[in-house]
Amino acid sequence: MFAVIKTGGKQYKVAANDTIKVEKLDAAEGDIVTFDQVLMVGGEGADLTLGLPLVAGASVAAEFLGTHKQDTVLIVKKHRRQHYDRRNGHRQQLSSVRITEILLGGAKPTIAARPKKVKAPAAEGEIDVKPAKKAKKAAAAAEATPAKKAAKKAPAKKAAPAKKAAAKKAPAKKAAKKADKE
Repeated sequence: MFAVIKTGGKQYKVAANDTIKVEKLDAAEGDIVTFDQVLMVGGEGADLTLGLPLVAGASVAAEFLGTHKQDTVLIVKKHRRQHYDRRNGHRQQLSSVRITEILLGGAKPTIAARPKKVKAPAAEGEIDVKPAKKAKKAAAAAEATPAKKAAKKAPAKKAAPAKKAAAKKAPAKKAAKKADKE
């Protein structure tokens, strides 16, 4: 069975267990997302249902996998012989979803949201190494921080000696010429 859904201004042909990339959705990883704008539902053989414009009571349930950015699209503007050259890039944000069910007749999704994976506490007698490593790294960083700050500070420069104001003296040659004229 397949369906054609509309989301983010685009149309997608989907079937169960398909993974598609759609415009960014506001959801947390592992949530169940439903698409209510179903344009067409079809299956094996002749059971094809077209919507006018939407199929009544149909929806598609999907599991939200995550959000990521598309490859960079370059926008280039140029006017020849005018020294006008502009370049800009854009990365659209996309969401990945895995289609789980195609629902007809107003049915609700049967899938519950997956629970988050939680690590079991260590059994008696076992030592959990990861927290110890993290604590050790944090302690090393705390000790290194003041030393790094002290190393970064350069020794204070000595103050430059104050310049003495030069006494204005008449140049010797000019003074000699004045004396000769008199």
